[in-house]
Amino acid sequence: MAGTKEGGKRAAETNIKKYGLDFYGRIGAIGGKSGNTGGFASEVVGKDGLTGKQRARIVGAVGGTISRRGKKL
Repeated sequence: MAGTKEGGKRAAETNIKKYGLDFYGRIGAIGGKSGNTGGFASEVVGKDGLTGKQRARIVGAVGGTISRRGKKL
């Protein structure tokens, strides 16, 4: 079953059972921090005085307040 959608789902279930619900978040953060180009997981303080995580929060909040729907007429 390796290499199929069903196999991937089973592997994900096993990983979550073994290592907890935050498994994929943790390994993603490790990968983001190991990069040398910055990114949202970066702990390095940029020119604006913010870390990547702080910058992502601000930018995400701005994007979340912008409506894609037009004004009600």
